[in-house]
Amino acid sequence: MSDYQLLSSKINEGVKAAIAQALDRHRRLGESIAVWRDGEVVILPPDQIPVMDDQLRAE
Repeated sequence: MSDYQLLSSKINEGVKAAIAQALDRHRRLGESIAVWRDGEVVILPPDQIPVMDDQLRAE
């Protein structure tokens, strides 16, 4: 694996972990999130925020 691929992989892992943590935080605090779905903005209440992989949230 090249240095570029290794760095890219680490960046992707970090971004995924940050997203998972942000979603978890919104869910725990009872805050809605906005997502893009079928060409429009949709507001998801906390109980509809998807749970991401436990491994990603733990990082």
